Amino acid sequence: MTTPRTLTTLKRTAERIERQTPAHRDRAVDGLRALALLAVPTGHWLLGGFTLDSDGGLHNASPLSAFGGLAPASWVLQMLGIFFLVGGYASVLSFRRRKGSVGAWLKGRVVRLGRPVLGVTAVWALAAPVLYAAGVPEATLRTGAKLVIQPLWFVGVYVVVTALTPYCVKAARRLGGWAAAPLIGSVAVVDVLRYGPLADSVPSWLSLLNILPGWLFAYQLGVSWGEGRIGRRGAWLLLAGGTVLFAALLVVFHYPASMVGVPGAARTNSHPPSLLVLALAAAQSGAALLLRDRLARLLARPALWAPVVVINLCAMTILCWHQSAMLAAAVPGSFVGELAGLTTAPDSLGWIAARLAWMPVFAALLVGIARYARRFEGPPVEGRGATAVRRTVAGLLAAGFAVFALGLA
Repeated sequence: MTTPRTLTTLKRTAERIERQTPAHRDRAVDGLRALALLAVPTGHWLLGGFTLDSDGGLHNASPLSAFGGLAPASWVLQMLGIFFLVGGYASVLSFRRRKGSVGAWLKGRVVRLGRPVLGVTAVWALAAPVLYAAGVPEATLRTGAKLVIQPLWFVGVYVVVTALTPYCVKAARRLGGWAAAPLIGSVAVVDVLRYGPLADSVPSWLSLLNILPGWLFAYQLGVSWGEGRIGRRGAWLLLAGGTVLFAALLVVFHYPASMVGVPGAARTNSHPPSLLVLALAAAQSGAALLLRDRLARLLARPALWAPVVVINLCAMTILCWHQSAMLAAAVPGSFVGELAGLTTAPDSLGWIAARLAWMPVFAALLVGIARYARRFEGPPVEGRGATAVRRTVAGLLAAGFAVFALGLA
């Protein structure tokens, strides 16, 4: 129960954050980023489950396999389009303010993204042998490794699209919001080839051609937005056009309804992104632009603004460690046996209710982990963690863990 003293402390903290916020800070953009960030753990915790084998090993499972009706939840929780939109917007403002070379600007952004990734993978590389020695089954460790590495693909893609920022800026200044049109056209062509009449003669690797344009689409929209080249008219076009295209792909062209992968399904929308992902991103981007002013007024309240600031300061920690928080509950739970909503098969309504009850536990564990993992988001401290030797060791540990997670060892 929240005590009056706790409420007073929270109020003072919110007021201090309010006083320290620069007047020029774009609260709506930060709010959108925070919303997209929270959607990642919420989606993974709600739509990802486990089964327990006879040896006590955990294996990945999904309630979407048994409950196709949950697919619309993925439409709300798949907010990477918003994340890339806001990323493009923020990148163009940062790019405009840079004082050094483009290379120095890019290096700074890559380091900020890379340190938390090296941190989580290096820690897991050290923890995995200890857990195995403590009796955790290899199947559980491999399942956990896959879950930890799963969200990190985003960082690699984000680094690539960030490197393309100067070209995105040029395209935005020349074409405005229409600079993203060739990207959606490229994804559409690949989708026609891999799902159309010629699908049987098309090599499977062709789908990989959608990775860059698929995720660059929303980023380019964000860059055009940051350049002031998308107004309310363009926002309405994105919202209406994206919604119509999304509906047509589902109803007429029978795209899978889920925005995330479903175990055993022949097709997936997200890996790599299909045209349905871009349609959703367009609709979400249009809605975000239209709601920007209303969101900014809402976040003028210190009590609402303070959590947004905290979430943004812990962005990479949330992304990198939220699966570890779920595993921190599931791995000990696997030794107990079948626990509803945690280690039981996600194939009943009871499981969904139980999983919802577990989610505050996952959130509390993430907060506890973040107290220590947050240091990886800060700048390197000379004399402690910034030596070349330590960076090399961390890199080797991370590489070894990635090899294990991908099943190559």
